[in-house]
Amino acid sequence: MVLTDDDKSHVKHVWSVVQSHAGDIGAEAITRMFAAHPTTKTYFAHIDVSPGSADIKVHGKKVAAAIGEAVAHIDNIAGALDKLSDLHAQKLRVDPVNFALLGHCFLVAIAAHHQGLLKASILVSMDKFLGRVGAVLTCKYR
Repeated sequence: MVLTDDDKSHVKHVWSVVQSHAGDIGAEAITRMFAAHPTTKTYFAHIDVSPGSADIKVHGKKVAAAIGEAVAHIDNIAGALDKLSDLHAQKLRVDPVNFALLGHCFLVAIAAHHQGLLKASILVSMDKFLGRVGAVLTCKYR
């Protein structure tokens, strides 16, 4: 999943629109993922997974911060998310498919709040970018 210059430009544009409320988008994406894919809740038995809970909001901010870090270092996503990759692979052992599910739910949350923002070419770029983020987060799995 090579990101072209156009892809990078699209991703940076979308992030500039959503970054001020990215934590809310992240929390909504997690809530959507739990609703659509209930088995993903198994990794969160230690928190309140109710929609709108403080725990969901906190984790939504973490997700958004990681995505923001990836955007800020779009030419070196692997380097930017190296520690997070280690955490998810070595300690948390999250099923790798969950990153793709969360990425799609993140796109749905953006689209729900910004109608018209994700035109076809921009959607493709964001999907490639979030796919790349997911690939980086799972690259250390054995």
